[in-house]
Amino acid sequence: MPITTGIDVGSGAVKVVVMECTGASDGRVLSKASSRIRRREIARVVDEVYATAVSSAGSPDIDYVATTGDGEEVPFATGHFYGMTTHARGALFLEPRARAVLDVGALHARAVAMDERGRVIDYKMTSQCASGSGQFLENIARYLGVSQEEIGPLSLEGTEPEKVSSICAVLAETDVINMVSRGIATSNILGGVHESMADRYSRLLKSLPEAEVIFISGGLASDVGLRAALQRALDKKRPADSAPRVLLTHEDAIFAGAIGAALWGGFRHQKLAGSPGGHAAAAH
Repeated sequence: MPITTGIDVGSGAVKVVVMECTGASDGRVLSKASSRIRRREIARVVDEVYATAVSSAGSPDIDYVATTGDGEEVPFATGHFYGMTTHARGALFLEPRARAVLDVGALHARAVAMDERGRVIDYKMTSQCASGSGQFLENIARYLGVSQEEIGPLSLEGTEPEKVSSICAVLAETDVINMVSRGIATSNILGGVHESMADRYSRLLKSLPEAEVIFISGGLASDVGLRAALQRALDKKRPADSAPRVLLTHEDAIFAGAIGAALWGGFRHQKLAGSPGGHAAAAH
């Protein structure tokens, strides 16, 4: 069975997994590693995280290095795969019941609908404005003086969420500054921020073919306050005779893109190895 690596280069972090693959949908994660970029040279971060993941897996011979996200320029990569494709495949690996995935990254969010084989049916992305992104939420938390781990639990404590602009990040941050000056509780500010973000995400998801199970990937997948706000947004105006849309995630949700890349790399490697001259092609 081929050993592959998936490298997901995002706007805020690099994620790498090493997998033993049996095809495009089956495999076993041998190791994983990630690191924030934090204004460092991206190539150096990729090299460091890749070396850590491969070493943690026992330094096996790697048959295919697959990249996704902003990883087109990784010099030692064998092939590159589109992010919507890798997140669909990675979401299915982590949650086989999922038929849609919401990937919430540092600078944007995207919703992808897929079938049971991981084939992308449709997708939508947020606009250029970053008011629905992880970086925006991180900026708000820094201004409020709370850690990333505190955001979700504090949001759940809010009893009267104060809505902020869902159109412009600058306006939303101005709204938050005004709320602080008015003495609005931090929990209600964060609850309102989550509600505004959830409104944007729910519109993305509702524009896709309906999926009963939706998987959340990316850096904000572990934010319990955001997940709760999104569940409420999806439940609004839902026809009484329709099934509820269930939101699920996984402790490895941040690695969904890297897992999907590694799986597609394994599939591509096997295809190349089985074709005339495939062994030579797979080596480059």
